[in-house]
Amino acid sequence: MSKDCRHITVFEHERLRFDRGDECLSDNLYKALDRFHGAGTPYFKLIHHGVQFTEYVGVLQVGNSLIEVLPKADRHVHTESEEKRWRDILIDMMRAVGGFDIHATSNAHLRIRPNTILDLYFELFIRETEYLLHTGLAKQYRKTEGNRTALKGSLQFAKHIQQNLTHQERFYVRHSTYDVEHRLHMILYKTIRLLRRINTNADLHSRIGSLLLNFPEMPDIPVSESLFQKLVFNRKTQRYQKAVGIARMILLNYHPDVQHGRNDVLALMFDMNLLWEQFLYVTLRKLPLEGVSVREQVPKNFWKPDTGRFARLQPDILVEWEGGNAILDTKWKNLNGKNPSPEDLRQMYVYHEYFGATKAAGTTKAALVYPGEEDSEKTGAYISPADVEQPGKSCSVILLNVPKKSAGNKPDVRKWQEGIRGKICKWLG
Repeated sequence: MSKDCRHITVFEHERLRFDRGDECLSDNLYKALDRFHGAGTPYFKLIHHGVQFTEYVGVLQVGNSLIEVLPKADRHVHTESEEKRWRDILIDMMRAVGGFDIHATSNAHLRIRPNTILDLYFELFIRETEYLLHTGLAKQYRKTEGNRTALKGSLQFAKHIQQNLTHQERFYVRHSTYDVEHRLHMILYKTIRLLRRINTNADLHSRIGSLLLNFPEMPDIPVSESLFQKLVFNRKTQRYQKAVGIARMILLNYHPDVQHGRNDVLALMFDMNLLWEQFLYVTLRKLPLEGVSVREQVPKNFWKPDTGRFARLQPDILVEWEGGNAILDTKWKNLNGKNPSPEDLRQMYVYHEYFGATKAAGTTKAALVYPGEEDSEKTGAYISPADVEQPGKSCSVILLNVPKKSAGNKPDVRKWQEGIRGKICKWLG
């Protein structure tokens, strides 16, 4: 673990203790995390005078303190170079799966060197909003009503008589207005104001201030998941999708400190197991083999209750080709030279049984895929109740080496993906 009073870096499953007299790990910070945990969060669990992080990685900003949680799948010591390596790997994995797109509409390079995922999201949102301002904000029709000095639209008789009995020069009307005051801009404006409050990166302060000056002032709106689900993008507003997508993530993961107002929490955290699964799926979609279909989360019924819904099996990745199929289940954990857990092996046996029947005339392969310090593969056969190896039923354990530093002092994720595809092609035979 490394830390200063504003930026604390830990790895997943690591512990932070707040009873060691460290002014950076203050009692105030611990209480803020305690309150946030009380609201229900899977990102960490409380321990005696501290917290222990789970499989979620990303950033937690608590007031002016930033806790960065990085993935880790090896036993190397905790150094700044290791932190940088895993930070780069995390950011590049998220780029690969579309967590954020660095090739944004403006085609401009990032102006800052991001130190965390939070900096990168803030920078991308600012850049996208600057682009929207530069190209011109889209206008939309909206219904409005109120007193006017000219008759326009439809006259609202009840309110007109109520409010204008002594003001015969006015008309209370309802009419359509064509301007920039609509939901998309209200969401962006709310996000800009939030960034001004929580941003701690000095390189972004002036750009946020400039956005706040140049963006038209909008009324405040409550945000919820349903607000974003109701948004409809058309030809004119298609270019807003990236900025609104980042705004959605920031606004829905912001938790204000209603008690003291000084320790607001912004949590941009991601389940590393799901990220690993998505990363492998995106990588294997480009397998250099003909006639291969790669699908994710393919469901299959395996139990039917008397009432209610079927129970389903759903492997992470299913690879199909003319000669057979392969089931891949991804696990983000370090085996440390040990065998997979019995639960994982039992799960793969059931996958073998159900998904193997779809290719009765071909070959069925199954594998558990883990990150590792070096590439390796081993295969074990399943044993029948009569202590006899079952022909055709086996499970491989594939370890995929997480890249070290390369040219530019940075892991090369593209080469890593090429290596993964080559390894899986070789395993498929």
